[in-house]
Amino acid sequence: MGSRSRCGVLAVTFLLALFVGREAWAGPPTDQLKSQIDRVLKVVEDPELKKDSRGKERRAAVRKIANDIFDFAETAKRSLGRHWVSRTPAEREEFVRLFTDLLERSYVSRIEVYGGEHISYVSESIDGDQATVRTKIVTKQETEVPIEYRLLRRSERWLVYDVVIEGVSLVSNYRTQFNKIVQTASYQELVKKMKTKQEEFLQRTPQN
Repeated sequence: MGSRSRCGVLAVTFLLALFVGREAWAGPPTDQLKSQIDRVLKVVEDPELKKDSRGKERRAAVRKIANDIFDFAETAKRSLGRHWVSRTPAEREEFVRLFTDLLERSYVSRIEVYGGEHISYVSESIDGDQATVRTKIVTKQETEVPIEYRLLRRSERWLVYDVVIEGVSLVSNYRTQFNKIVQTASYQELVKKMKTKQEEFLQRTPQN
């Protein structure tokens, strides 16, 4: 499978994993993740918010919850990898903003086609301020897809910074793509591509 196709599969599976499921293994990281997932489910299953006229409101509500689930800044930093060190404060701020916006928009577009897939929480491990929540998605075809969530503790909150799907890390996948663009072109070219993608999302997003 090509890198672009693999990334697409990762993105779709990642999004399904994050926003389905109702039962969780007990433990602070999983409990907090489940609580946020329940909030998302209320939004996507709300008959009023499903109306076409409420689309903008629905998407805004989901994006707000996504910010309570993920440490987007940490994900962005790890995805840029070694190139993060040489960035100026202004460049880092811009990169995090672009990266966060693109991921949020991807999440919302996938969530709107939520089809009732089920996720089971298998186990949880905590090592200091880091935790791993192991789960599996069961599709309608009864196929099981193993997913691991990696979280960091920020004060009293546990936030997701990476997801490993069938042994492949989302952060590592992005890092490989970003590194290739920076090495073969430049960091500025990477930012340009991200802005172009952002514009494409804006053009495709309904205004209602």
